[in-house]
Amino acid sequence: MAFQSVVLLAARLMEGAGVGVMMLGALLAASRLFTRRGTSYIYRRLRLDLGRAILLGLEFLVAADILRTVSDQPTLNDVLVLGLIVLIRTFLSFTLEVELEGRWPWQQAREPASGAVTPRDPSATSPPVEARESEEEERSVPH
Repeated sequence: MAFQSVVLLAARLMEGAGVGVMMLGALLAASRLFTRRGTSYIYRRLRLDLGRAILLGLEFLVAADILRTVSDQPTLNDVLVLGLIVLIRTFLSFTLEVELEGRWPWQQAREPASGAVTPRDPSATSPPVEARESEEEERSVPH
C-alpha cells in the first residue's frame, strides 16, 4: 500500500471519527436530557454537552483536512483552501468556546458575583471532600 493511500485512509478515518464524535455527543446529550428531569438548568447542560461534542468533532475534521492536503503534492490553491477551512473551523471553535464558557480561551475564569446563584455541575468545580473538611476545621479553630 502506497504512502499516499495510507494517508488518505487516515484522513477518511479522522473524518469518520469527527462525525462519529458529533453524533455520539448529540445522542449522549439527548440521553442526559431525558434521564435528568427536575433540574432547572437542563437547557444549559444540553447546550454545553452539544457544544463540547461539536468542538471535539471539529478538531478531528481539521486534522483530516490537513492529512488530505499533505497526502500528495499540494498546490498553492490546495494550501489556500486548507488555510481557509482551518480559519473557518478555528473561528467556529473560538465562538463555541465563548458561547459555552462565557469568556475567551485566553482569559481567566470569572468568579460569580457574591450571592449569585449559577447553575453548574457541582462535581466539576467542587474541591475534594478532604479540602472542604480541612477548611471547615481551620475556621472552627480559634486563632
